[in-house]
Amino acid sequence: MDGMSLLTITVLAVFVGFEVVSKVSSTLHTPLMSGANAIHGIILVGAIIVAGQAADPWVLVVALLAVVLATANLVGGFVVTDRMLEMFRGRQRPPSNAVVPEDRGSVEPVKKEGRQ
Repeated sequence: MDGMSLLTITVLAVFVGFEVVSKVSSTLHTPLMSGANAIHGIILVGAIIVAGQAADPWVLVVALLAVVLATANLVGGFVVTDRMLEMFRGRQRPPSNAVVPEDRGSVEPVKKEGRQ
Protein backbone atom coordinates (compact mmCIF):
# COMPACT_ATOMS: atom_id res chain seq x y z
CA MET A 1 0.00 0.00 0.00
CA ASP A 2 1.15 3.49 -0.68
CA GLY A 3 1.38 6.20 1.96
CA MET A 4 -1.81 7.99 0.93
CA SER A 5 -3.90 4.83 1.35
CA LEU A 6 -2.44 4.22 4.80
CA LEU A 7 -3.10 7.82 5.81
CA THR A 8 -6.70 7.59 4.56
CA ILE A 9 -7.31 4.38 6.52
CA THR A 10 -5.82 5.94 9.66
CA VAL A 11 -7.96 9.09 9.41
CA LEU A 12 -11.12 7.05 8.79
CA ALA A 13 -10.30 4.77 11.75
CA VAL A 14 -9.88 7.80 14.01
CA PHE A 15 -13.26 9.22 12.98
CA VAL A 16 -15.07 5.89 13.33
CA GLY A 17 -13.43 5.21 16.70
CA PHE A 18 -14.38 8.65 18.00
CA GLU A 19 -18.00 8.22 16.91
CA VAL A 20 -18.29 4.74 18.42
CA VAL A 21 -16.75 5.68 21.78
CA SER A 22 -18.70 8.94 22.09
CA LYS A 23 -22.00 7.04 21.76
CA VAL A 24 -21.22 4.65 24.64
CA SER A 25 -23.18 5.29 27.84
CA SER A 26 -21.25 5.96 31.04
CA THR A 27 -22.40 2.65 32.54
CA LEU A 28 -20.66 0.69 29.80
CA HIS A 29 -17.57 2.86 29.66
CA THR A 30 -15.64 0.98 32.38
CA PRO A 31 -15.96 -2.46 30.72
CA LEU A 32 -14.99 -0.84 27.42
CA MET A 33 -11.86 0.63 29.03
CA SER A 34 -10.95 -2.77 30.47
CA GLY A 35 -11.14 -4.31 27.01
CA ALA A 36 -9.06 -1.48 25.59
CA ASN A 37 -6.43 -2.09 28.28
CA ALA A 38 -6.16 -5.72 27.19
CA ILE A 39 -5.65 -4.62 23.58
CA HIS A 40 -2.98 -2.12 24.63
CA GLY A 41 -1.19 -4.89 26.50
CA ILE A 42 -1.03 -6.92 23.28
CA ILE A 43 0.25 -3.86 21.39
CA LEU A 44 2.95 -3.38 24.03
CA VAL A 45 4.11 -6.99 23.65
CA GLY A 46 4.22 -6.56 19.86
CA ALA A 47 6.26 -3.37 20.16
CA ILE A 48 8.74 -5.10 22.48
CA ILE A 49 9.11 -7.99 20.01
CA VAL A 50 9.71 -5.59 17.11
CA ALA A 51 12.25 -3.61 19.16
CA GLY A 52 14.09 -6.81 20.05
CA GLN A 53 14.41 -7.92 16.42
CA ALA A 54 15.15 -4.52 14.84
CA ALA A 55 18.22 -4.48 12.60
CA ASP A 56 17.85 -0.95 11.23
CA PRO A 57 18.45 1.93 13.70
CA TRP A 58 15.34 3.79 12.50
CA VAL A 59 13.17 0.73 13.09
CA LEU A 60 14.64 0.45 16.58
CA VAL A 61 13.89 4.13 17.33
CA VAL A 62 10.29 3.83 16.12
CA ALA A 63 9.82 0.54 18.02
CA LEU A 64 11.17 2.02 21.24
CA LEU A 65 8.89 5.03 20.79
CA ALA A 66 6.01 2.58 20.32
CA VAL A 67 7.01 0.81 23.56
CA VAL A 68 7.03 4.10 25.48
CA LEU A 69 3.69 5.28 24.06
CA ALA A 70 2.01 1.89 24.53
CA THR A 71 3.24 1.75 28.14
CA ALA A 72 1.91 5.23 28.87
CA ASN A 73 -1.42 4.36 27.26
CA LEU A 74 -1.70 1.09 29.18
CA VAL A 75 -0.88 2.67 32.56
CA GLY A 76 -3.19 5.61 31.89
CA GLY A 77 -6.01 3.25 30.97
CA PHE A 78 -5.66 1.36 34.23
CA VAL A 79 -5.60 4.62 36.22
CA VAL A 80 -8.77 5.86 34.51
CA THR A 81 -10.51 2.51 34.98
CA ASP A 82 -9.61 2.46 38.67
CA ARG A 83 -10.93 5.99 39.17
CA MET A 84 -14.18 5.13 37.41
CA LEU A 85 -14.63 2.02 39.55
CA GLU A 86 -14.11 4.18 42.65
CA MET A 87 -17.16 6.21 41.60
CA PHE A 88 -19.32 3.08 41.61
CA ARG A 89 -18.08 1.80 44.99
CA GLY A 90 -19.47 4.67 47.03
CA ARG A 91 -18.59 5.46 50.62
CA GLN A 92 -17.77 2.62 52.97
CA ARG A 93 -19.49 2.70 56.35
CA PRO A 94 -17.49 1.73 59.42
CA PRO A 95 -18.60 -1.47 61.22
CA SER A 96 -21.01 -0.98 64.10
CA ASN A 97 -18.41 -2.02 66.70
CA ALA A 98 -15.75 0.39 65.36
CA VAL A 99 -14.56 3.24 67.56
CA VAL A 100 -15.52 6.56 66.00
CA PRO A 101 -13.17 9.43 66.89
CA GLU A 102 -14.59 12.52 68.58
CA ASP A 103 -15.68 15.39 66.46
CA ARG A 104 -13.25 18.11 67.51
CA GLY A 105 -14.49 20.57 64.96
CA SER A 106 -17.95 21.10 66.44
CA VAL A 107 -18.64 24.26 68.36
CA GLU A 108 -20.94 24.18 71.36
CA PRO A 109 -22.88 27.32 72.26
CA VAL A 110 -21.26 29.28 75.06
CA LYS A 111 -23.54 30.04 78.00
CA LYS A 112 -23.23 33.59 79.18
CA GLU A 113 -23.43 34.00 82.92
CA GLY A 114 -25.30 37.29 83.22
CA ARG A 115 -28.24 36.51 80.91
CA GLN A 116 -30.95 33.90 81.06
